[in-house]
Amino acid sequence: MGTGLTRNLRLGSGLVLFTFVCMHFINHALGNISLQAMEAGREVFTAIWRNWPATILLYGAMLLHILTALLAIWRRRTLRMSRSEAVQIVLALCIPFLLSVHILATRGLHELFGINDSYLYEIISIWVFEPLYGWTTAAAVLIVWGHGCLGMHHWLRLKPWYDRARVWLFVSALLLPALALSGYAGVGKQIALLARDQAWMNAAIASFKFSVPIAELKGFAFGTADYVQIGVAVVLALLLLGRWLRHLLARRGARITIAYPDGQEVAVEPGLSVLDASRLAGIAHASVCGGRGRCSTCRVRIADGLSALPGAGDDERKVLARVGAPDSVRLACQLRPVADVAVVPLLPPNVAVQSGAPRPNYLQGSEREIAVLFADLRSFTQFSESKLPYDVVFALNQYFRGMGQAVEAAGGHLDKFIGDGVMALFGVQSDLETGCRQALAAAAGMAQALEHLNHQLRHDLEQPLRMGIGIHAGPAIVGEMGYGAATTVTAIGDTVNTASRLETMTKEFAVQAVISDFVAARAGADLSAFEVREVTVRGRAEAMAVHLIADARDLPQTEAGAAKPRRRGGRVRVKAPRAHSKKMRSDS
Repeated sequence: MGTGLTRNLRLGSGLVLFTFVCMHFINHALGNISLQAMEAGREVFTAIWRNWPATILLYGAMLLHILTALLAIWRRRTLRMSRSEAVQIVLALCIPFLLSVHILATRGLHELFGINDSYLYEIISIWVFEPLYGWTTAAAVLIVWGHGCLGMHHWLRLKPWYDRARVWLFVSALLLPALALSGYAGVGKQIALLARDQAWMNAAIASFKFSVPIAELKGFAFGTADYVQIGVAVVLALLLLGRWLRHLLARRGARITIAYPDGQEVAVEPGLSVLDASRLAGIAHASVCGGRGRCSTCRVRIADGLSALPGAGDDERKVLARVGAPDSVRLACQLRPVADVAVVPLLPPNVAVQSGAPRPNYLQGSEREIAVLFADLRSFTQFSESKLPYDVVFALNQYFRGMGQAVEAAGGHLDKFIGDGVMALFGVQSDLETGCRQALAAAAGMAQALEHLNHQLRHDLEQPLRMGIGIHAGPAIVGEMGYGAATTVTAIGDTVNTASRLETMTKEFAVQAVISDFVAARAGADLSAFEVREVTVRGRAEAMAVHLIADARDLPQTEAGAAKPRRRGGRVRVKAPRAHSKKMRSDS
């Protein structure tokens, strides 16, 4: 039975059992109304579950859930796991010891001896005949519910909607068992008082239709439960003994080496998963789903030994495709090397659940042709020196807001704010032509946003705020870079450096924007009305043509896909400024 099939069977059987428990608890909660309400709810409950198809489904799911859970424990090469997984397993191991008597005393006696196991029978059995067993029942309710809720959490936490619904699910998870226990206890206290009336008690016992003495029924339920509990204990002991013997044999067999960064190496038997090897060696390794092959957070890049690895299974390929992983990346929980291999974990051990969500391929790191825009405020240092810190922060936040909205409105990605500067990327998820058109639209929008900001702050500014914009396009390395909370999607390379240099040239040419001719050509934008200069950019051997834009609001608008690249030639005249445009003064 494959691991993927085993997981699906365990999940499906668990959902059946969880549904049964939820309905049972709702029935208990009706006790907050009355015993009659509980009995009415029981009629519906038994109609659903006490028929042959439902019985086969319920007890088949119970058996299947137990078997697949034991198989999962056997397949684990190490018992090191997250705290929540450990709690879930411990709670599961407690269930047979707490619930076996309850199941035998209700459904078991009903099927074998024809007992009418009504709620009245169940409450009298606990509150009158075996009052100490009430604590065991209450513990069973909490343990079964805790195990089920942890299982649901481990399954649902990878769903995109789970974070939004988590608070409501948590509140429901607290309320349902609380209402079930309060309803059960409330009716129990009433029945305990009524049971003092012997006539009432005799009538109640008669309704249970006992066909054999109570002592014999009690002996059957508790005696059979003892055998069940002993059997469970023996199975668990054999399972642990088998794991120990397997470990001894593995230590005497062939070994392979799994190498990690920083010189760490782990010698393990062939066929052990990389995630299990990390756990055995005490190496912290991300695994949000606990090694079930669902979240992708345990993924590693194969630094050496890729050709000798066994191929990925269907389930692993689906998960890797979902996150856009390249061929050199595998899931550590599914990768079982048979020869030496070197791996590099791609996510930190304390990674968040969101890291397992579907992600674009470029986030892994790829070379793409994009447009890059740099913008910077002019003379802002002099402004900040004459203002209070609060005023400086307020003005900067208004500026960043306007610039960010302009970039996003154009379809770009706001990379970062650097001091009073802005870096933005365009075409990361589209093509270069679209990215260039978006960058030009963003420049025009940023100029308009700055004019609006100057109008807002006109009473606080001695002179209007000015900015410089540089835009270039070409190949760049794009991906998520940084550390911890400072990790962002950014780009590096000559294209980025060139765009930054063009922004600096706006001071030299006393213009608002310097745009490379390559961007204009790929955008299909007609910039023939603007001056063209041949410039030499530091770090580049060849000169390049750039357009000097006195006011970025004068940039022409281009429709996505409407314009086409054009051939250029000849000198270009300077466009006459608009009536409201002002010549930009140099800061130099």
